[in-house]
Amino acid sequence: MFDFEIYSPEDKIILPEVEEYNVQLSLKRDDLIHPFISGNKWRKLKYNLIKARQENKTHLVTFGGVWSNHLLATACAAARFGFKSTAFVRGEDIPSDILFFCRMFGMQLIFTRREDYLDKRGLFVTHFGPDAAAYFINEGGSGPEAAEGCSEIISELKETYDHIFVAAGTGTTAAGLINGIIKFANTPQVHVVPVLKGADFLESQIKELLIIDHPFQFHSNYHFGGYAKTQPELIEFVKRFTSSTGIIIEPVYTGKMLYAVEDLVAQGEIKPGSKVLAIHTGGLFGILGMKEKFKF
Repeated sequence: MFDFEIYSPEDKIILPEVEEYNVQLSLKRDDLIHPFISGNKWRKLKYNLIKARQENKTHLVTFGGVWSNHLLATACAAARFGFKSTAFVRGEDIPSDILFFCRMFGMQLIFTRREDYLDKRGLFVTHFGPDAAAYFINEGGSGPEAAEGCSEIISELKETYDHIFVAAGTGTTAAGLINGIIKFANTPQVHVVPVLKGADFLESQIKELLIIDHPFQFHSNYHFGGYAKTQPELIEFVKRFTSSTGIIIEPVYTGKMLYAVEDLVAQGEIKPGSKVLAIHTGGLFGILGMKEKFKF
């Protein structure tokens, strides 16, 4: 239904800080899937687009902040596959490279007071309830359709691994990975690194999306102050990783997750001889809103 070729290799990463513990690290390069429909954003959108087309919906309505990579991915996907798109944007209209691209792809933006933004279903019904063509996509693309798309990561793997690490904002990608392990009879231990402060609630949200109960590790102490918050050691890690591998990461999701990998290896939580896969979930444009944090 949607002609879209997935290119997401498993690159072996040479990090002395990991190799000295005899741990092999690879990166699943979902950042390479598409310049704008990047990483887990495509996977989260795939089955939403299929469902929208099956239900004869032609107008994608979604939600996000001014630096939301999900908004950019939705805007581009809508333009590519023949949908109209609208986004409720949390807060005020401020200069944002991501919103510039969203507008270029034809997305209509509705700037929304933060207190009103909390009731996303209410906003959708109030503005688009009478519109039979409108299709609701939750913030970040989260939900069962998104988890189904993310589960396909496991079926693509060329190598076998002892551990898989993934960052979590809504927990949908993590749930999809675990469901993929269940469906495809794979065996690695999944490690979830939430990027929000006080994110223990994500454990239950992940479990709600699982097809059956399945164990996973939840590392809640790598948030660096909260969502989109940073600390100097995280920024320095992101700079070091990027300059030593040639692979750009950002400090909101993938940077925090990879910092956790390196730290857990050093602590001995990941045993020598282990093969580790980290998921690069893309979404690199958001780093443009954090340039002032990087000092060179």
